[in-house]
Amino acid sequence: MSAKSIFQEEKNPRGIPKAPFIANVEEYLGGPDGAVETPLKNFQDAIAKYRYMDANLTQRRKGLEDKIPDIRKTLHMVEFLQERREGKNKNDDLEDDLSDENSESPQKPLTTTFELNDTLFAEAELEDTDTVYLWLGANVMLSYKLSEAASLLRSKLDLAEASLKATIEDLEFLREQLTVMEVNTARVYNWDVKRRRERRLAGEADGKKGG
Repeated sequence: MSAKSIFQEEKNPRGIPKAPFIANVEEYLGGPDGAVETPLKNFQDAIAKYRYMDANLTQRRKGLEDKIPDIRKTLHMVEFLQERREGKNKNDDLEDDLSDENSESPQKPLTTTFELNDTLFAEAELEDTDTVYLWLGANVMLSYKLSEAASLLRSKLDLAEASLKATIEDLEFLREQLTVMEVNTARVYNWDVKRRRERRLAGEADGKKGG
């Protein structure tokens, strides 16, 4: 019996196999004389695979939990710039309707702070613009119109949140399977201990009869 055969065909939506619960140990081992060494080793191999998947998904969850706030913060900033620009355009249209040569006054630059690292911020003035630059990873930065940037960030945020939800579900499923396999291991081990004890007692009883 291989470790692969332990896993059931039933899987969760991301393809993680479900662990079987061994209700009847003797039947699973093939009878009262069934060997336990190979099944126990296969159980440990299966547990190791589940733990490996758990470690990878835990790392993925942490990465997403760090990434999502950054995406959300960037999206809020782009939406703010978009709203500010749309508001300016409306004011410009209103001023055009009521204009005279002395009535126009340019909008003041936006003063803000930006993060250089975890503890250091710098102050900057943002001129009116319809373009922003977004980091895409791997030292790649591209320019986008505000509307395009907002659309891209919303899409990335939706994907990241859906991925985080699926990852959390997978972690919960994995831990259930780990519990099942650990219970199976304990049941087989205890069954073998009981079998050895019964055989020893039976041997001692036979010895006394023979004496």
